[in-house]
Amino acid sequence: MNFTDLNFQPHQFDDGIQAKHFFENGYGVSVVRFPGSYGFEEDLYEVAILQGTEDDWSITYDTPIADDVLGHRDEQDINNILEEVQSL
Repeated sequence: MNFTDLNFQPHQFDDGIQAKHFFENGYGVSVVRFPGSYGFEEDLYEVAILQGTEDDWSITYDTPIADDVLGHRDEQDINNILEEVQSL
């Protein structure tokens, strides 16, 4: 799984985009870019670590990867994050 595999859809806020992906380990990511997201003005992304499934999830702030959302991320950063989340 890498950045190019993410399926971006319109985000519910401010004409942005969002992709969510979940792994078999019960974790996932939400990758967004919309006006006001961390990195939007630099054409970068904001990433949240998720816990749950596509139908029932929440943002988690309790992982070795991050204790908050991760802003100002480029495609390579997101590839690294995806790998880390999949390894949890």
